[in-house]
Amino acid sequence: MIEQAGHGTVTIGSVEKYITDTAWEEGWVKPVKPVRERSQSVGIVGAGPGGLAAAEQLRRKGYEVHVYDRYDRVGGLMIYGIPNFKLEKDVVERRSDLLVRGGVQFHLNCDVGNAENFADLRKKHDAVLIATGVYKARDIKLPGVGLQNVFPAMDFLTASNRKGLGDDVPAFDDGTLDAEGKAVVVIGGGDTAMDCVRTAVRQGAKSVRCLYRRDRKNMPGSQREVANAEEEGVEFLWLSAPEAFLGNGKVEAVRAQRVHLGMPDATGRQTPQIIEDSSFTVEADMVIKALGFDPEDLPKLFDTEGLEVSRWGTVRVNFNTSMTSLDGVFAVGDIVRGASLVVWAVRDGRDAAEQIHHYIQAKATAAAEAAE
Repeated sequence: MIEQAGHGTVTIGSVEKYITDTAWEEGWVKPVKPVRERSQSVGIVGAGPGGLAAAEQLRRKGYEVHVYDRYDRVGGLMIYGIPNFKLEKDVVERRSDLLVRGGVQFHLNCDVGNAENFADLRKKHDAVLIATGVYKARDIKLPGVGLQNVFPAMDFLTASNRKGLGDDVPAFDDGTLDAEGKAVVVIGGGDTAMDCVRTAVRQGAKSVRCLYRRDRKNMPGSQREVANAEEEGVEFLWLSAPEAFLGNGKVEAVRAQRVHLGMPDATGRQTPQIIEDSSFTVEADMVIKALGFDPEDLPKLFDTEGLEVSRWGTVRVNFNTSMTSLDGVFAVGDIVRGASLVVWAVRDGRDAAEQIHHYIQAKATAAAEAAE
């Protein structure tokens, strides 16, 4: 549990992890037992960190809680996106098991908007919470992007995580999504890119390079993750932008261009500008596009008029109440913030649970007064 800076101190994170692990091992963590059961129910769309945090708090207050998720396991990106070396899957599984034992009801392989109609969901429950996260991978329009062995990051990470969970993964077993022995190039500079390069190293890639158009200090991903990746042998090609994917049917190389950073844009970040006649080629048997994620078109997916979204596609909410433009429909996490951290989704879920409680109780009080 000694931190890596070399000072010989025990980090707060290590202390917290030890206490938490001990609590689970000793059986101190118990399922939720509400003081009273309520007649109202809440439907939660998404079994990621935001949805799970809200589910726990609402169940604690005695509500009947139903969580709907399109995947076959609880956890969202925590189970299929984040690699096992950063988050052990038994940590997620023990938490979901605790919620089940506490009375939370999970409906898995249930794709709201397809298998489950959103309008019907609203009728079933006294309130609905949207906690879907953002899963639509950003793409890049370059020559050769359609070549074989050019993959979105989530395809690569999900295959690796499913394999680690013991699933049958044909695309991994036949070598398609296995980096072993390959020259891997990851495009992107966020934490997902870091997850990809470090996963490729663990799979036994011949070489792993990360292509990023800005410099190290302007990288959106964790600097600690970058340092860890470098220690593990990842080569970073800073100030480099992909120009084309080369190959005959299958990708064989990435042609890139050198970049220099110009004047800051509206966000304060320096704008990457291509340096003319600076092209160079990098060997690649596998290319992974880790360019970030955008929200799905929820009004269209849910076939629901009146659900307002921002110009970025995120769901608009009243930040005091977490309620959307639809009465009784709330939203939290990445679908509101854009791609962000797990801890923010948890915080949002807890806060929204309190607001949902106030909303349901206010409606119940108003109905009782009207009946008098």
